[in-house]
Amino acid sequence: MIFKTRFNAIPLAAALTASALMLSACAPVVVGGAAAGAAVVVTDRRTSGTQLDDQNVNFKVEHVISQKLGDAAHVSANTYEGVVLLTGEVPNDAAKAQATSLAQGVEKVKKVVNQLTIGPAVDFSVRSNDTWLSSKVRSELLNTKYVPSGSISVTTDKGVVYLQGKVTQAEGEYAANAAAGISGVTKVVKLFDIISRDEAVRLSGSSSGTPAAAPANSAPQRAPIETGGGADGAAPAGGGAQAIPIK
Repeated sequence: MIFKTRFNAIPLAAALTASALMLSACAPVVVGGAAAGAAVVVTDRRTSGTQLDDQNVNFKVEHVISQKLGDAAHVSANTYEGVVLLTGEVPNDAAKAQATSLAQGVEKVKKVVNQLTIGPAVDFSVRSNDTWLSSKVRSELLNTKYVPSGSISVTTDKGVVYLQGKVTQAEGEYAANAAAGISGVTKVVKLFDIISRDEAVRLSGSSSGTPAAAPANSAPQRAPIETGGGADGAAPAGGGAQAIPIK
């Protein structure tokens, strides 16, 4: 019986190995990351080191703001190549300004885009809806032709969708139109790092997914599309961002 058990274990191990290889071929490839639960996506146009740096910046920014502002503030950070997007709620203008200052003091932060709103923290149902909207936008981007979804970060705050990433002008327009068509999205704010088509091809290792220009017959947008972040990294005056027409 001992010899029989050992003999049967060999093909069983081989079968398990083959199954694992088949599964890995079907699933997105990720590399274990730094902060808790973090992972590096290989289709991202950032280097793996930059992705890990951005993840660590998120953790540090949220931690230092939480320590200084306490329970009166609910602030989330999302970083792309050192540009930190702050969303959530703070009790007053002084706290909003302090949040920017605290974030700027974190190592490897290049710029802060402060989209915090003044007021009490929103309830759980609003945050749950934002999470659901983000998942729907990511799914839509994944299924939209010419959009490098792996290079675009999606953040939703009270129905407003913020898009970050390294994209061409055309890719950004495709992505913004796709997000604007999702039911429940009230506005789309583009915070893209616009790159040339040649640069996109180099970073992607392929010419696919980088059209030279957006088509004239893009799908009708249901939510306004804006470009956010002033020269100093804060939101432009007037409580929003300059509107960009999408043809």
